[in-house]
Amino acid sequence: MAKLTNLTDDALIVFDNVADFATNLGTPSIRLGVTGLSRSGKTVFITSLVHSLINSGKLPMFEPITSGRVAGARLEPQPSMNLPRFAYEDHLESLIQKRQWPKSTASISELRVTIAYESASAWNRALGSGKLNIDIVDYPGEWLLDLPLLAMDYPSWSSQALKMSNLDNRTKLASEWHSALKNIDVDTPLVETEAIKLAELFTGYLRACRQDDNALSTLPPGRFLMPGDMEGSPALTFCPLPASKTKVEDSLYDHMSRRYEAYKTFIVKPFFRDYFARLDRQIILVDTLQAINAGPAALIDLENALADILDCFNPGKSNWLTSVFSRRIDRILFAATKVDHLHHENHKNLEALLRKLVDNALKRAKFAGASVDVIALASLRSTSEAAVAQEGEHLPVIIGTPMKDEVIGGVKFDGETETAIFPGDLPDNPSVLFGNSDINNFPELSFVRFRPPQLEIESNEITIQLPHIRLDKTLQFLLSDQLA
Repeated sequence: MAKLTNLTDDALIVFDNVADFATNLGTPSIRLGVTGLSRSGKTVFITSLVHSLINSGKLPMFEPITSGRVAGARLEPQPSMNLPRFAYEDHLESLIQKRQWPKSTASISELRVTIAYESASAWNRALGSGKLNIDIVDYPGEWLLDLPLLAMDYPSWSSQALKMSNLDNRTKLASEWHSALKNIDVDTPLVETEAIKLAELFTGYLRACRQDDNALSTLPPGRFLMPGDMEGSPALTFCPLPASKTKVEDSLYDHMSRRYEAYKTFIVKPFFRDYFARLDRQIILVDTLQAINAGPAALIDLENALADILDCFNPGKSNWLTSVFSRRIDRILFAATKVDHLHHENHKNLEALLRKLVDNALKRAKFAGASVDVIALASLRSTSEAAVAQEGEHLPVIIGTPMKDEVIGGVKFDGETETAIFPGDLPDNPSVLFGNSDINNFPELSFVRFRPPQLEIESNEITIQLPHIRLDKTLQFLLSDQLA
């Protein structure tokens, strides 16, 4: 893990950990971080997880529930007074009543679920029932990709960012910004309108990289894509520049450098210190299918992004004493989302692909006893499966309602019509997807987006069962040991 803090930051982190420890003496708490890059399904995951816990959803692989040891779960007021509450009820209504996917996560939020349970240990049961607070912290994955900036100065970051923008799959997307860079002298005095224009062109390049056709993942600074109330501030008005020859004070280069440092000081560092460094468990949702749709360059970029993300964690075994001084993330789960867009025969292949994507990152990181795993997941299943006869063979298909304007075989869908599609098969050997630098030789695969399922709503929509794939195994990995 790269060193991302100084002594002052470390002291503040210890102070927060001590405060958390004192607060949790009555009822133990675990802070679960939920993140993923744009449209990976963070909001749906949290909504489905919470709904299943508090409404006794079907979770056959989650031992604390199947053994009957969980007496119930309920929402409680969240502990952080300075964070927005995760809008669980609004998201649930959007999924069930409107059949609309919630908007992407644009800022950090929190929700507390308290589980009442009986211990699996006869000795502990004799001491009475237990309670566990689960504090779910939802934050954009793009913010994670900013953390490596804390260990980089402006010249290093500029050099890296310019080099990336000149890669074959990015240079066309960056062409307008590159043209503007050719017409400036970085050592001349700052002209504010020029700085604003350069920052806007750089942001446009980042947005173009994120579009579905490209699906690139390594796009720091993340707040340029979701500025919030910082929009228009100097801390968000900079871009990478070619190296300065003279390092003149008050030049364009000098001001861009200072603004980059301000971005780290006022945006990146507080997120790391106040939230990220206080997590106990982490799930990282990955829209692997979108990267496959975009081709081999997007997959390689996603692999690099996941390596950068893992490099920022402080993983390792944790106990009550060490967690006071140095919070460690002792379980990390990578989840390939939207597995319901594939027939179940391909689920293991998707899992194998995600495992390959994170393999280099796992080898690079020093985990010191932390548990890390991968899973293929659908937090809310939007399709069903069937087989259709074609030329004497039975073809496995999935059935669902494609979202409005999705195109299959030249047909544009209206968002209301249900259809059966064969998305293609993932290769048994995921390395095949990485060895194809030629997009024309890439395996023929096509994944479309589906609307949330039509669920039968009886007297009370809140008690409805939300269909899923492996949400129970996800909970087993992330939480079962805390309910033992």
